[in-house]
Amino acid sequence: MIRGRLLPKLVACAALMAGLGLAGTVSAQSRGDAGGCAVGETEWAAPALANAISFQRLDWAPFSARETGWETYLPLIQKELGTDCAPNTPRFARALADFQYARGLPPTGWFDAATFQVFRGVWQERRPFIMARVNQQPCPDPPPLYQLGYLVESEEHADRLTRLLRRDVLDAYRELVAAARAEVPEVAANPELLQIFSGFRDPEADAARCAQQGNCDGLRRAACSPHRTGTAVDLYVGQAPGLGVDNTSAASRLHMSRTETYRWLVKNAGRFGFTPYVYEPWHWEWVSPTGGYVGAPPPT
Repeated sequence: MIRGRLLPKLVACAALMAGLGLAGTVSAQSRGDAGGCAVGETEWAAPALANAISFQRLDWAPFSARETGWETYLPLIQKELGTDCAPNTPRFARALADFQYARGLPPTGWFDAATFQVFRGVWQERRPFIMARVNQQPCPDPPPLYQLGYLVESEEHADRLTRLLRRDVLDAYRELVAAARAEVPEVAANPELLQIFSGFRDPEADAARCAQQGNCDGLRRAACSPHRTGTAVDLYVGQAPGLGVDNTSAASRLHMSRTETYRWLVKNAGRFGFTPYVYEPWHWEWVSPTGGYVGAPPPT
């Protein structure tokens, strides 16, 4: 097996971690079924341990700023791999190796920055607006007003009121929220969750704000934003104490990725035609009436 020569060292490291009380660094929300997730324990022990370490300690810059660990992206990765197993399990490593092999990467089962960039490319390809821009198509005009519908007050988040969304997208959003309220106790108990704090944005006003604030970098506010189409929504999925609903710091995004609401969206938003933007847990784009985020089949 690739990197198999490192197995004895990693096993010794595992014993040391256990002795120091570090073996349980994977959060409870990230753990999968212990039985099924231990399949292939001998063959995949080395990458499983390496993933357990990098999950919390990887020093990297997947976007523009340095980050530590990759827990923020775990829900999307698990969805793509078709497993709920935690990153410190052999089953996760095997699923990751299968993903790597299918896309021409060395099938090590070890998470690394190169593998993440392939994940990122797969997710971006599911966003038609982004792919049109990659293919140098002109920025689209906003929809005519008659295609836009008004949100009701209970759908607008008080932090940043928004009013309009394309009518078919608004219908899909309402179906999504109804399902979440029925399926997620956290959402049922808190009417603020899944409210919209940004929907349709007028291109001229958005461009002026973008220039004034100097954040037209594509991560905070793009000069040509998918919000101009009336098909993008920023949903309230919770917020870290003291930070805004769309704060992009590593701590903020990690907090959001741990919520029941976000994890439900990752698994279910595709049922209603919405696909995610990996960098912003709150940002979702409607791409089709039959579901845009298909991913791998659910684990059996």
